[in-house]
Amino acid sequence: MEVFDFLMPIFTEYGYIAVFVMLLICGFGVPVPEDVTLVTGGVIAGLGYADPHVMFAVGMAGVLVGDGLIFTLGRVYGQRIQTLPGFRKVLTPERFEKAAQLFQKYGKWVMFVARFLPGLRTPVFFSAGMSRRVPFTTWLMMDGFAAAISVPIWVYLGYFGALNRDWMFSVLRQFQVGIFVLLGIGALVGGVIWWRRRKASQPQP
Repeated sequence: MEVFDFLMPIFTEYGYIAVFVMLLICGFGVPVPEDVTLVTGGVIAGLGYADPHVMFAVGMAGVLVGDGLIFTLGRVYGQRIQTLPGFRKVLTPERFEKAAQLFQKYGKWVMFVARFLPGLRTPVFFSAGMSRRVPFTTWLMMDGFAAAISVPIWVYLGYFGALNRDWMFSVLRQFQVGIFVLLGIGALVGGVIWWRRRKASQPQP
């Protein structure tokens, strides 16, 4: 993977701080896959340049701080931030509309699912903060729960696959496909439940 080849020398040279900073950048919607970033951090740990458990802690800190900054910017600046050049391409009206639809259907659980959806994670967290209806503790619980699942998977996959990268990338692709399949099933089930509740709430003729 090109991103992996790009990140490896940087992470090898600068270690934890490089991983942390890159995860912050990922949180702002920059098109660098978060899963590949975490896997690369695990690889340098597997090669002896870092401790895998410390890398896991750095990964958790990086994703939560990055996501928390987006949530906080939404809470503090609201729609004004959309006028800034650096945010226009990430926080598009189409993505905000999609985020609003997801909130309407799935409520707070959309913040859990958003962790696995790079294209929507930033607008979902920003919308959650901007709405002022989502307490910070609720956001942290949902995002932290999701991060506690995804971060160790990617970091330790890189750690154990550092010397067998063909196997590692194969498993990475399988995980990526599996996650989208599970999210698709969850969205279908959630949509059916939402539709039934909406139908039941409508007045009967």
